[in-house]
Amino acid sequence: MNFFYRHYKLLFFISVLCLTYNKGEAQAGDSDNTSKVPKYSFANTIEKQENQLKTNPLMKRLEKSRNELASDPFRPIYHYVNPEGMLNDPNGLSYWNGKWHLFYQAYPPEDPRQHWGHAISEDLVHWRDLPYAIYPGPERHVFSGATLVEEDRVIAMYHGTGVGNMVAVSSDPLLLNWEKLTGNAVIPLKNSSDDTSLPYSVFDPSIWKKGDYYYSLSAGRSNTGPGGKPVRANHLFKSKNLEKWEYLHEFVENDRFTLIGDDGACPYFWPIGEDKYIMNFFSHMSGGQYLLGDYDKEKDKFVVTSAGKFNHGAVSPAGVHAPSATVDGKGGVIVIFNMNPGKPTVGWNQIMTLPHRLTLLSDDELGQAPAGDLSSLHHDGQHIRGTTIPANEELVLENIQGNAMEISAEIDLKDSNLIELNVLRSPNKEEYTRIIIYKENGFSDGLNYASKPGTAKMPEGLLPLVTGEEYKREGHGINKSLISIESSYSSMLPDVEVRAPETAPFLLEPGENVRLRVFVDKSVVEVFVNGKQAVAMRVYPGRDDSLGVSLSSRGKEAELISLDAWQMKSIYNKNGN
Repeated sequence: MNFFYRHYKLLFFISVLCLTYNKGEAQAGDSDNTSKVPKYSFANTIEKQENQLKTNPLMKRLEKSRNELASDPFRPIYHYVNPEGMLNDPNGLSYWNGKWHLFYQAYPPEDPRQHWGHAISEDLVHWRDLPYAIYPGPERHVFSGATLVEEDRVIAMYHGTGVGNMVAVSSDPLLLNWEKLTGNAVIPLKNSSDDTSLPYSVFDPSIWKKGDYYYSLSAGRSNTGPGGKPVRANHLFKSKNLEKWEYLHEFVENDRFTLIGDDGACPYFWPIGEDKYIMNFFSHMSGGQYLLGDYDKEKDKFVVTSAGKFNHGAVSPAGVHAPSATVDGKGGVIVIFNMNPGKPTVGWNQIMTLPHRLTLLSDDELGQAPAGDLSSLHHDGQHIRGTTIPANEELVLENIQGNAMEISAEIDLKDSNLIELNVLRSPNKEEYTRIIIYKENGFSDGLNYASKPGTAKMPEGLLPLVTGEEYKREGHGINKSLISIESSYSSMLPDVEVRAPETAPFLLEPGENVRLRVFVDKSVVEVFVNGKQAVAMRVYPGRDDSLGVSLSSRGKEAELISLDAWQMKSIYNKNGN
Protein backbone atom coordinates (compact mmCIF):
# COMPACT_ATOMS: atom_id res chain seq x y z
CA MET A 1 0.00 0.00 0.00
CA ASN A 2 2.76 2.45 0.96
CA PHE A 3 4.73 1.64 -2.18
CA PHE A 4 1.64 2.18 -4.30
CA TYR A 5 0.88 5.47 -2.58
CA ARG A 6 4.42 6.74 -3.10
CA HIS A 7 4.55 5.87 -6.77
CA TYR A 8 1.04 5.81 -8.20
CA LYS A 9 1.17 9.44 -9.39
CA LEU A 10 4.48 8.92 -11.16
CA LEU A 11 3.29 5.70 -12.79
CA PHE A 12 0.04 7.35 -13.86
CA PHE A 13 1.85 10.37 -15.34
CA ILE A 14 4.29 8.15 -17.24
CA SER A 15 1.43 6.05 -18.61
CA VAL A 16 -0.40 9.17 -19.78
CA LEU A 17 2.72 10.51 -21.49
CA CYS A 18 3.28 7.17 -23.20
CA LEU A 19 -0.31 7.09 -24.43
CA THR A 20 -0.26 10.74 -25.50
CA TYR A 21 3.09 11.04 -27.20
CA ASN A 22 3.62 7.61 -28.70
CA LYS A 23 4.35 8.41 -32.34
CA GLY A 24 2.44 5.40 -33.50
CA GLU A 25 -0.68 5.96 -31.43
CA ALA A 26 -4.16 6.12 -32.85
CA GLN A 27 -5.94 9.37 -32.14
CA ALA A 28 -8.19 9.36 -29.07
CA GLY A 29 -11.11 10.16 -31.30
CA ASP A 30 -10.78 6.69 -32.85
CA SER A 31 -12.25 5.13 -29.70
CA ASP A 32 -15.24 6.00 -27.53
CA ASN A 33 -14.03 8.10 -24.59
CA THR A 34 -17.49 9.16 -23.44
CA SER A 35 -17.59 9.69 -19.68
CA LYS A 36 -19.62 7.36 -17.49
CA VAL A 37 -20.44 10.21 -15.08
CA PRO A 38 -24.07 11.42 -15.24
CA LYS A 39 -24.31 14.68 -17.18
CA TYR A 40 -27.19 17.14 -16.95
CA SER A 41 -28.35 20.12 -18.99
CA PHE A 42 -29.37 23.24 -17.11
CA ALA A 43 -31.57 26.25 -17.82
CA ASN A 44 -30.21 29.64 -18.81
CA THR A 45 -31.58 31.79 -15.98
CA ILE A 46 -30.15 31.91 -12.48
CA GLU A 47 -33.51 31.25 -10.80
CA LYS A 48 -34.18 28.11 -12.81
CA GLN A 49 -30.61 26.90 -12.40
CA GLU A 50 -30.77 27.26 -8.63
CA ASN A 51 -34.05 25.34 -8.52
CA GLN A 52 -32.59 22.56 -10.68
CA LEU A 53 -29.51 22.29 -8.46
CA LYS A 54 -31.67 21.73 -5.37
CA THR A 55 -32.98 18.43 -6.73
CA ASN A 56 -30.09 17.41 -8.99
CA PRO A 57 -28.99 13.79 -8.21
CA LEU A 58 -25.31 14.57 -8.80
CA MET A 59 -25.43 17.52 -6.42
CA LYS A 60 -27.06 15.33 -3.77
CA ARG A 61 -24.29 12.78 -4.25
CA LEU A 62 -21.55 15.42 -3.90
CA GLU A 63 -23.16 16.78 -0.74
CA LYS A 64 -23.46 13.30 0.76
CA SER A 65 -19.82 12.53 0.01
CA ARG A 66 -18.62 15.84 1.49
CA ASN A 67 -20.56 15.18 4.69
CA GLU A 68 -19.16 11.65 4.99
CA LEU A 69 -15.56 12.78 4.49
CA ALA A 70 -15.88 15.68 6.95
CA SER A 71 -15.08 13.41 9.91
CA ASP A 72 -11.53 12.73 8.66
CA PRO A 73 -9.28 14.49 11.23
CA PHE A 74 -6.85 15.62 8.52
CA ARG A 75 -9.41 17.11 6.14
CA PRO A 76 -9.19 20.94 6.16
CA ILE A 77 -12.29 22.98 6.99
CA TYR A 78 -11.45 26.37 5.42
CA HIS A 79 -9.08 25.43 2.58
CA TYR A 80 -11.01 24.17 -0.44
CA VAL A 81 -11.16 20.39 -0.82
CA ASN A 82 -13.23 18.74 -3.55
CA PRO A 83 -16.35 16.86 -2.42
CA GLU A 84 -15.48 13.37 -3.71
CA GLY A 85 -12.52 11.41 -4.99
CA MET A 86 -9.02 12.52 -5.88
CA LEU A 87 -7.92 16.05 -6.83
CA ASN A 88 -5.19 17.52 -9.03
CA ASP A 89 -4.39 20.86 -10.70
CA PRO A 90 -6.65 23.88 -10.28
CA ASN A 91 -7.77 25.22 -13.66
CA GLY A 92 -9.50 28.20 -15.22
CA LEU A 93 -9.80 30.45 -12.16
CA SER A 94 -12.03 33.33 -13.30
CA TYR A 95 -14.63 35.93 -12.29
CA TRP A 96 -17.97 35.78 -14.09
CA ASN A 97 -21.44 37.13 -13.34
CA GLY A 98 -20.50 38.28 -9.84
CA LYS A 99 -18.84 35.03 -8.75
CA TRP A 100 -15.35 33.53 -8.68
CA HIS A 101 -15.18 30.20 -10.51
CA LEU A 102 -12.61 27.55 -9.64
CA PHE A 103 -12.23 24.53 -11.90
CA TYR A 104 -9.94 21.62 -11.10
CA GLN A 105 -8.94 18.16 -12.25
CA ALA A 106 -11.35 15.78 -10.55
CA TYR A 107 -11.57 11.98 -10.62
CA PRO A 108 -15.24 10.88 -10.30
CA PRO A 109 -15.60 7.44 -8.68
CA GLU A 110 -17.46 5.73 -11.56
CA ASP A 111 -14.98 7.04 -14.15
CA PRO A 112 -11.69 8.11 -12.50
CA ARG A 113 -10.31 9.96 -15.49
CA GLN A 114 -9.74 13.68 -15.19
CA HIS A 115 -12.89 15.79 -15.57
CA TRP A 116 -13.08 19.47 -14.72
CA GLY A 117 -14.67 19.82 -11.30
CA HIS A 118 -16.29 23.14 -10.43
CA ALA A 119 -16.80 25.38 -7.39
CA ILE A 120 -17.91 29.00 -6.98
CA SER A 121 -17.40 31.73 -4.41
CA GLU A 122 -18.57 35.28 -3.89
CA ASP A 123 -15.66 36.24 -1.63
CA LEU A 124 -12.74 33.82 -2.36
CA VAL A 125 -13.30 32.40 1.14
CA HIS A 126 -16.59 30.46 1.15
CA TRP A 127 -16.81 27.90 -1.66
CA ARG A 128 -19.85 26.06 -3.01
CA ASP A 129 -19.68 22.85 -5.07
CA LEU A 130 -21.28 22.65 -8.53
CA PRO A 131 -21.63 19.70 -10.94
CA TYR A 132 -18.69 18.60 -13.06
CA ALA A 133 -18.16 21.12 -15.84
CA ILE A 134 -16.17 19.56 -18.70
CA TYR A 135 -16.23 15.82 -19.41
CA PRO A 136 -13.80 13.71 -21.49
CA GLY A 137 -14.70 12.75 -25.07
CA PRO A 138 -13.23 12.81 -27.67
CA GLU A 139 -10.19 13.31 -25.42
CA ARG A 140 -9.20 10.60 -22.94
CA HIS A 141 -8.72 13.01 -20.04
CA VAL A 142 -9.51 16.69 -19.48
CA PHE A 143 -6.11 18.05 -18.49
CA SER A 144 -5.07 21.53 -17.39
CA GLY A 145 -6.03 24.80 -19.02
CA ALA A 146 -7.22 28.38 -18.51
CA THR A 147 -10.27 30.55 -19.10
CA LEU A 148 -10.88 33.93 -20.73
CA VAL A 149 -13.91 35.96 -19.64
CA GLU A 150 -15.58 37.97 -22.39
CA GLU A 151 -18.62 40.20 -22.13
CA ASP A 152 -21.10 37.51 -23.16
CA ARG A 153 -19.29 34.21 -22.55
CA VAL A 154 -16.42 32.38 -20.89
CA ILE A 155 -13.88 30.51 -23.05
CA ALA A 156 -12.05 27.51 -21.61
CA MET A 157 -8.94 26.27 -23.36
CA TYR A 158 -7.40 23.06 -22.06
CA HIS A 159 -5.38 20.02 -23.06
CA GLY A 160 -7.31 16.93 -24.12
CA THR A 161 -5.01 13.93 -23.88
CA GLY A 162 -4.67 11.95 -27.08
CA VAL A 163 -6.05 14.73 -29.31
CA GLY A 164 -4.53 18.13 -28.45
CA ASN A 165 -5.63 21.50 -27.10
CA MET A 166 -9.40 21.97 -26.93
CA VAL A 167 -11.75 24.96 -26.64
CA ALA A 168 -15.12 24.94 -24.85
CA VAL A 169 -17.48 27.87 -24.22
CA SER A 170 -20.23 28.67 -21.72
CA SER A 171 -22.50 31.68 -21.26
CA ASP A 172 -25.11 30.68 -18.67
CA PRO A 173 -25.21 32.35 -15.21
CA LEU A 174 -23.37 29.61 -13.28
CA LEU A 175 -21.31 28.19 -16.18
CA LEU A 176 -23.07 24.83 -15.93
CA ASN A 177 -23.42 24.11 -19.67
CA TRP A 178 -20.30 23.80 -21.84
CA GLU A 179 -20.02 23.28 -25.60
CA LYS A 180 -16.80 22.13 -27.24
CA LEU A 181 -16.01 24.10 -30.39
CA THR A 182 -15.62 21.88 -33.49
CA GLY A 183 -15.97 18.81 -31.24
CA ASN A 184 -12.27 18.15 -31.75
CA ALA A 185 -8.90 19.62 -30.85
CA VAL A 186 -8.33 23.11 -32.27
CA ILE A 187 -4.55 22.64 -31.94
CA PRO A 188 -4.03 18.93 -32.63
CA LEU A 189 -1.13 16.87 -31.40
CA LYS A 190 -0.03 16.49 -35.01
CA ASN A 191 -1.28 17.78 -38.31
CA SER A 192 -1.36 14.43 -40.05
CA SER A 193 -0.56 10.80 -39.39
CA ASP A 194 2.99 11.17 -40.76
CA ASP A 195 3.77 14.52 -39.07
CA THR A 196 6.24 13.83 -36.24
CA SER A 197 8.40 16.97 -36.19
CA LEU A 198 6.29 19.94 -35.12
CA PRO A 199 8.32 22.96 -33.89
CA TYR A 200 6.17 23.15 -30.75
CA SER A 201 4.59 20.97 -28.09
CA VAL A 202 0.85 20.80 -27.39
CA PHE A 203 0.11 20.85 -23.68
CA ASP A 204 -1.50 22.95 -20.87
CA PRO A 205 -2.70 25.99 -22.85
CA SER A 206 -3.61 29.45 -21.61
CA ILE A 207 -5.58 32.12 -23.48
CA TRP A 208 -5.95 35.92 -23.75
CA LYS A 209 -7.11 38.45 -26.34
CA LYS A 210 -5.28 41.39 -27.97
CA GLY A 211 -7.12 43.43 -30.54
CA ASP A 212 -9.03 41.18 -32.92
CA TYR A 213 -6.98 38.09 -32.14
CA TYR A 214 -6.96 35.44 -29.46
CA TYR A 215 -3.55 34.29 -28.24
CA SER A 216 -2.62 31.05 -26.57
CA LEU A 217 0.46 29.63 -24.90
CA SER A 218 1.20 25.94 -24.97
CA ALA A 219 3.53 24.44 -22.38
CA GLY A 220 6.68 22.50 -23.02
CA ARG A 221 10.46 22.32 -23.22
CA SER A 222 12.93 22.81 -26.03
CA ASN A 223 16.39 21.31 -26.43
CA THR A 224 18.07 24.69 -26.83
CA GLY A 225 19.94 24.82 -23.53
CA PRO A 226 23.70 24.34 -23.07
CA GLY A 227 24.83 21.21 -24.87
CA GLY A 228 21.34 20.68 -26.26
CA LYS A 229 19.82 20.21 -22.80
CA PRO A 230 16.08 20.88 -22.34
CA VAL A 231 14.89 24.26 -21.06
CA ARG A 232 11.46 25.80 -20.39
CA ALA A 233 9.56 26.77 -23.54
CA ASN A 234 6.09 28.24 -24.05
CA HIS A 235 4.85 28.30 -27.62
CA LEU A 236 2.62 31.14 -28.88
CA PHE A 237 -0.36 30.73 -31.21
CA LYS A 238 -2.98 33.20 -32.47
CA SER A 239 -6.48 32.85 -33.90
CA LYS A 240 -9.31 35.06 -35.04
CA ASN A 241 -12.13 32.58 -34.45
CA LEU A 242 -10.84 30.12 -31.77
CA GLU A 243 -11.08 27.25 -34.26
CA LYS A 244 -8.07 27.75 -36.54
CA TRP A 245 -4.78 28.62 -34.86
CA GLU A 246 -1.52 29.86 -36.39
CA TYR A 247 1.79 29.02 -34.71
CA LEU A 248 3.97 32.10 -34.18
CA HIS A 249 7.10 31.42 -32.12
CA GLU A 250 8.50 30.78 -28.66
CA PHE A 251 7.02 33.52 -26.47
CA VAL A 252 9.59 34.36 -23.77
CA GLU A 253 12.75 36.42 -24.26
CA ASN A 254 15.65 36.98 -21.84
CA ASP A 255 14.77 34.17 -19.46
CA ARG A 256 17.99 33.60 -17.53
CA PHE A 257 16.06 32.72 -14.39
CA THR A 258 14.60 29.24 -14.91
CA LEU A 259 16.77 26.14 -14.63
CA ILE A 260 18.03 23.68 -17.19
CA GLY A 261 15.44 20.90 -17.12
CA ASP A 262 12.48 23.12 -16.23
CA ASP A 263 9.31 23.00 -18.30
CA GLY A 264 6.54 25.60 -18.60
CA ALA A 265 3.39 23.72 -17.63
CA CYS A 266 0.18 25.50 -16.55
CA PRO A 267 1.19 28.95 -17.86
CA TYR A 268 -1.00 31.91 -16.91
CA PHE A 269 -0.05 35.22 -18.56
CA TRP A 270 -1.69 38.37 -17.14
CA PRO A 271 -1.03 42.08 -16.64
CA ILE A 272 -0.01 43.13 -13.12
CA GLY A 273 0.48 46.61 -11.73
CA GLU A 274 0.35 49.57 -14.09
CA ASP A 275 2.34 48.28 -17.06
CA LYS A 276 4.03 44.98 -16.16
CA TYR A 277 3.09 41.38 -16.89
CA ILE A 278 3.45 38.14 -14.98
CA MET A 279 3.56 34.55 -16.20
CA ASN A 280 2.85 32.00 -13.48
CA PHE A 281 3.76 28.43 -14.45
CA PHE A 282 4.71 25.04 -13.08
CA SER A 283 7.88 23.05 -13.65
CA HIS A 284 7.63 19.31 -13.13
CA MET A 285 11.29 19.46 -12.08
CA SER A 286 11.38 22.40 -9.66
CA GLY A 287 7.80 23.46 -8.98
CA GLY A 288 5.73 26.62 -9.26
CA GLN A 289 7.42 29.80 -10.48
CA TYR A 290 6.73 33.19 -12.00
CA LEU A 291 8.37 35.48 -14.55
CA LEU A 292 7.92 39.27 -14.45
CA GLY A 293 8.56 41.58 -17.36
CA ASP A 294 7.25 43.60 -20.30
CA TYR A 295 4.89 42.55 -23.09
CA ASP A 296 6.27 43.66 -26.48
CA LYS A 297 2.95 43.71 -28.32
CA GLU A 298 4.51 44.50 -31.70
CA LYS A 299 6.79 41.46 -31.64
CA ASP A 300 4.39 39.40 -29.49
CA LYS A 301 7.18 38.62 -27.06
CA PHE A 302 7.37 38.57 -23.27
CA VAL A 303 10.65 40.24 -22.24
CA VAL A 304 11.57 38.94 -18.78
CA THR A 305 13.16 41.25 -16.21
CA SER A 306 12.70 39.36 -12.93
CA ALA A 307 11.48 36.04 -11.55
CA GLY A 308 10.74 34.08 -8.41
CA LYS A 309 9.40 30.82 -7.01
CA PHE A 310 6.24 29.61 -5.36
CA ASN A 311 7.89 26.31 -4.39
CA HIS A 312 10.93 26.44 -2.14
CA GLY A 313 11.43 22.72 -1.82
CA ALA A 314 10.22 19.56 -3.51
CA VAL A 315 6.69 19.49 -4.89
CA SER A 316 6.00 16.12 -3.32
CA PRO A 317 5.42 14.87 -0.73
CA ALA A 318 3.34 17.48 1.09
CA GLY A 319 4.27 20.47 -1.08
CA VAL A 320 2.64 23.19 -3.16
CA HIS A 321 1.85 22.12 -6.73
CA ALA A 322 0.43 23.87 -9.83
CA PRO A 323 -1.12 27.37 -10.13
CA SER A 324 -4.30 28.73 -11.63
CA ALA A 325 -4.53 32.52 -11.91
CA THR A 326 -6.64 35.43 -13.09
CA VAL A 327 -6.66 39.23 -12.81
CA ASP A 328 -8.66 40.83 -9.99
CA GLY A 329 -9.57 44.02 -11.85
CA LYS A 330 -7.59 46.15 -9.36
CA GLY A 331 -4.06 45.73 -10.69
CA GLY A 332 -3.44 42.45 -8.89
CA VAL A 333 -3.57 38.78 -9.82
CA ILE A 334 -5.37 36.07 -7.84
CA VAL A 335 -3.61 32.70 -7.82
CA ILE A 336 -4.47 29.40 -6.16
CA PHE A 337 -2.47 26.15 -5.99
CA ASN A 338 -3.20 22.54 -5.25
CA MET A 339 -1.12 20.82 -2.57
CA ASN A 340 0.14 17.25 -2.58
CA PRO A 341 -0.49 14.83 0.28
CA GLY A 342 2.13 13.48 2.67
CA LYS A 343 0.03 10.67 4.06
CA PRO A 344 -2.57 8.26 2.63
CA THR A 345 -6.14 9.36 3.35
CA VAL A 346 -9.23 7.31 2.52
CA GLY A 347 -11.42 8.71 -0.26
CA TRP A 348 -9.47 11.93 -0.95
CA ASN A 349 -5.91 13.18 -1.29
CA GLN A 350 -5.03 16.75 -2.29
CA ILE A 351 -6.29 20.19 -1.21
CA MET A 352 -6.10 23.79 -2.43
CA THR A 353 -4.10 26.57 -0.83
CA LEU A 354 -5.85 29.74 0.17
CA PRO A 355 -6.17 32.09 -2.80
CA HIS A 356 -3.21 34.51 -2.89
CA ARG A 357 -3.36 38.09 -4.15
CA LEU A 358 -0.20 38.98 -6.06
CA THR A 359 0.82 42.62 -6.43
CA LEU A 360 3.92 44.50 -7.54
CA LEU A 361 5.89 46.10 -4.71
CA SER A 362 8.42 47.30 -7.29
CA ASP A 363 9.27 46.35 -10.86
CA ASP A 364 11.23 43.38 -9.55
CA GLU A 365 9.49 42.48 -6.27
CA LEU A 366 6.24 40.56 -5.96
CA GLY A 367 3.93 40.98 -3.00
CA GLN A 368 1.84 38.06 -1.72
CA ALA A 369 -1.04 38.18 0.73
CA PRO A 370 -4.12 36.03 1.37
CA ALA A 371 -7.07 37.08 -0.80
CA GLY A 372 -10.56 37.56 0.57
CA ASP A 373 -11.83 38.57 3.98
CA LEU A 374 -10.70 35.63 6.14
CA SER A 375 -11.76 37.54 9.25
CA SER A 376 -15.30 36.43 8.33
CA LEU A 377 -14.29 33.01 9.69
CA HIS A 378 -12.91 34.26 13.02
CA HIS A 379 -14.35 33.34 16.40
CA ASP A 380 -13.06 32.95 19.97
CA GLY A 381 -10.15 35.38 19.60
CA GLN A 382 -7.20 35.56 22.00
CA HIS A 383 -4.90 38.61 22.13
CA ILE A 384 -1.39 39.25 23.53
CA ARG A 385 0.38 42.62 23.66
CA GLY A 386 3.89 43.77 24.58
CA THR A 387 5.60 40.56 25.69
CA THR A 388 9.35 39.86 25.79
CA ILE A 389 10.48 36.70 24.02
CA PRO A 390 13.40 35.64 26.23
CA ALA A 391 16.66 34.44 24.77
CA ASN A 392 17.06 30.67 24.52
CA GLU A 393 13.82 29.90 26.38
CA GLU A 394 10.56 28.60 24.97
CA LEU A 395 7.57 30.81 25.72
CA VAL A 396 4.45 28.60 25.65
CA LEU A 397 1.26 30.57 24.98
CA GLU A 398 -1.00 28.69 27.37
CA ASN A 399 -4.34 30.16 26.25
CA ILE A 400 -3.75 29.79 22.51
CA GLN A 401 -4.45 26.35 21.06
CA GLY A 402 -6.07 24.85 17.99
CA ASN A 403 -5.71 22.96 14.74
CA ALA A 404 -7.96 25.24 12.67
CA MET A 405 -6.88 28.77 13.44
CA GLU A 406 -5.32 31.99 12.18
CA ILE A 407 -2.43 33.61 14.04
CA SER A 408 -1.43 37.20 13.26
CA ALA A 409 1.79 38.33 14.95
CA GLU A 410 4.15 41.30 14.85
CA ILE A 411 7.66 40.82 16.24
CA ASP A 412 10.52 43.27 16.77
CA LEU A 413 13.57 41.06 16.27
CA LYS A 414 15.90 43.59 17.93
CA ASP A 415 19.33 41.92 17.79
CA SER A 416 18.01 38.36 17.50
CA ASN A 417 18.88 36.53 14.30
CA LEU A 418 16.40 33.66 14.73
CA ILE A 419 12.77 33.62 15.87
CA GLU A 420 10.79 30.38 16.08
CA LEU A 421 7.01 30.02 16.23
CA ASN A 422 5.80 26.50 16.93
CA VAL A 423 2.26 25.40 16.09
CA LEU A 424 0.44 22.07 16.47
CA ARG A 425 2.65 21.48 19.53
CA SER A 426 1.86 18.68 21.98
CA PRO A 427 2.26 19.57 25.70
CA ASN A 428 5.58 17.73 26.06
CA LYS A 429 6.72 18.61 22.53
CA GLU A 430 6.51 15.10 21.12
CA GLU A 431 4.98 16.73 18.01
CA TYR A 432 5.36 20.29 16.73
CA THR A 433 5.73 22.21 13.47
CA ARG A 434 8.38 24.94 13.36
CA ILE A 435 8.01 28.29 11.59
CA ILE A 436 11.38 30.04 11.63
CA ILE A 437 12.55 33.53 10.69
CA TYR A 438 16.27 33.80 9.94
CA LYS A 439 17.20 37.48 9.98
CA GLU A 440 19.49 38.43 7.07
CA ASN A 441 20.76 34.86 6.68
CA GLY A 442 19.93 34.50 2.99
CA PHE A 443 21.67 35.68 -0.16
CA SER A 444 22.49 39.32 -0.78
CA ASP A 445 22.22 41.10 -4.14
CA GLY A 446 25.90 40.34 -4.69
CA LEU A 447 28.90 42.57 -5.21
CA ASN A 448 28.66 45.79 -7.19
CA TYR A 449 31.92 45.98 -9.13
CA ALA A 450 31.48 49.58 -10.28
CA SER A 451 34.55 51.64 -9.35
CA LYS A 452 34.10 54.69 -7.14
CA PRO A 453 36.05 57.98 -7.17
CA GLY A 454 38.62 58.15 -4.40
CA THR A 455 38.46 54.46 -3.52
CA ALA A 456 41.83 53.42 -2.13
CA LYS A 457 43.36 50.23 -3.45
CA MET A 458 44.16 47.65 -0.76
CA PRO A 459 47.69 46.17 -0.74
CA GLU A 460 47.77 42.68 -2.18
CA GLY A 461 47.17 39.94 0.38
CA LEU A 462 45.38 42.19 2.89
CA LEU A 463 41.67 42.04 3.67
CA PRO A 464 39.83 45.15 4.92
CA LEU A 465 38.16 45.13 8.34
CA VAL A 466 34.78 46.82 7.85
CA THR A 467 31.53 47.11 9.76
CA GLY A 468 28.26 45.75 8.37
CA GLU A 469 27.16 49.24 7.26
CA GLU A 470 30.54 49.88 5.57
CA TYR A 471 30.22 46.50 3.86
CA LYS A 472 26.89 47.59 2.39
CA ARG A 473 28.25 51.00 1.37
CA GLU A 474 31.12 49.31 -0.47
CA GLY A 475 28.68 47.73 -2.90
CA HIS A 476 27.22 44.72 -1.11
CA GLY A 477 23.43 44.49 -0.78
CA ILE A 478 21.49 43.63 2.36
CA ASN A 479 21.22 39.88 2.85
CA LYS A 480 17.69 38.59 2.39
CA SER A 481 15.97 37.15 5.42
CA LEU A 482 14.42 33.68 5.31
CA ILE A 483 11.05 32.20 6.28
CA SER A 484 11.00 28.44 6.81
CA ILE A 485 8.52 25.70 7.72
CA GLU A 486 10.14 22.62 9.20
CA SER A 487 8.12 19.43 9.79
CA SER A 488 10.64 16.85 11.02
CA TYR A 489 8.76 16.62 14.33
CA SER A 490 5.25 17.36 13.07
CA SER A 491 4.01 13.78 13.32
CA MET A 492 4.74 10.50 15.07
CA LEU A 493 2.54 8.51 12.67
CA PRO A 494 4.40 5.76 10.78
CA ASP A 495 2.82 6.42 7.36
CA VAL A 496 3.64 10.16 7.15
CA GLU A 497 6.31 10.86 4.55
CA VAL A 498 9.40 12.82 5.52
CA ARG A 499 9.83 16.25 3.94
CA ALA A 500 12.77 18.66 4.01
CA PRO A 501 12.16 22.24 5.22
CA GLU A 502 10.45 24.74 2.93
CA THR A 503 12.63 27.88 3.06
CA ALA A 504 12.03 31.10 1.11
CA PRO A 505 13.76 34.50 0.95
CA PHE A 506 12.19 37.89 1.64
CA LEU A 507 13.62 41.37 2.12
CA LEU A 508 13.37 42.69 5.68
CA GLU A 509 14.29 46.35 5.57
CA PRO A 510 16.47 47.84 8.39
CA GLY A 511 14.19 48.53 11.36
CA GLU A 512 11.23 46.67 9.83
CA ASN A 513 9.32 44.35 12.15
CA VAL A 514 8.34 40.82 11.15
CA ARG A 515 4.60 40.50 10.47
CA LEU A 516 3.28 36.96 10.20
CA ARG A 517 -0.09 35.58 9.18
CA VAL A 518 -0.17 31.86 9.94
CA PHE A 519 -3.07 29.64 8.85
CA VAL A 520 -3.34 26.22 10.49
CA ASP A 521 -6.02 23.96 9.05
CA LYS A 522 -5.93 20.31 10.20
CA SER A 523 -3.25 19.02 7.77
CA VAL A 524 -1.86 22.23 6.28
CA VAL A 525 0.17 25.15 7.59
CA GLU A 526 0.30 28.21 5.33
CA VAL A 527 2.40 31.28 6.26
CA PHE A 528 2.55 34.81 4.81
CA VAL A 529 5.32 37.17 5.94
CA ASN A 530 5.27 40.98 5.58
CA GLY A 531 3.06 40.78 2.50
CA LYS A 532 6.15 39.69 0.56
CA GLN A 533 6.45 35.92 0.69
CA ALA A 534 4.43 32.78 1.37
CA VAL A 535 5.29 29.19 2.24
CA ALA A 536 3.03 26.20 2.88
CA MET A 537 3.33 22.54 3.83
CA ARG A 538 1.07 19.58 4.61
CA VAL A 539 1.54 18.20 8.15
CA TYR A 540 -0.24 15.36 9.98
CA PRO A 541 0.03 15.49 13.80
CA GLY A 542 -1.06 12.14 15.20
CA ARG A 543 -1.79 13.19 18.77
CA ASP A 544 -5.14 14.70 19.75
CA ASP A 545 -3.34 17.16 22.05
CA SER A 546 -0.99 18.56 19.38
CA LEU A 547 -2.71 21.94 19.50
CA GLY A 548 -0.31 24.28 21.27
CA VAL A 549 1.62 27.40 20.23
CA SER A 550 5.00 28.66 21.47
CA LEU A 551 7.66 31.25 20.66
CA SER A 552 11.42 31.38 21.17
CA SER A 553 14.40 33.56 20.27
CA ARG A 554 17.93 32.28 19.87
CA GLY A 555 20.96 34.12 21.22
CA LYS A 556 19.25 37.37 22.19
CA GLU A 557 15.77 38.37 23.28
CA ALA A 558 13.13 39.82 20.97
CA GLU A 559 9.87 41.66 21.53
CA LEU A 560 6.40 40.34 20.70
CA ILE A 561 4.57 43.55 19.78
CA SER A 562 1.24 41.77 19.34
CA LEU A 563 -0.25 38.36 18.67
CA ASP A 564 -3.88 37.71 17.77
CA ALA A 565 -5.24 34.18 17.38
CA TRP A 566 -8.68 33.12 16.25
CA GLN A 567 -10.40 29.79 15.81
CA MET A 568 -11.73 29.39 12.25
CA LYS A 569 -15.21 28.38 11.13
CA SER A 570 -15.86 25.83 8.41
CA ILE A 571 -16.53 27.26 4.95
CA TYR A 572 -18.89 24.39 4.11
CA ASN A 573 -21.43 24.05 6.93
CA LYS A 574 -24.05 26.74 7.37
CA ASN A 575 -23.50 26.76 11.13
CA GLY A 576 -19.73 27.12 10.61
CA ASN A 577 -18.79 23.94 12.51
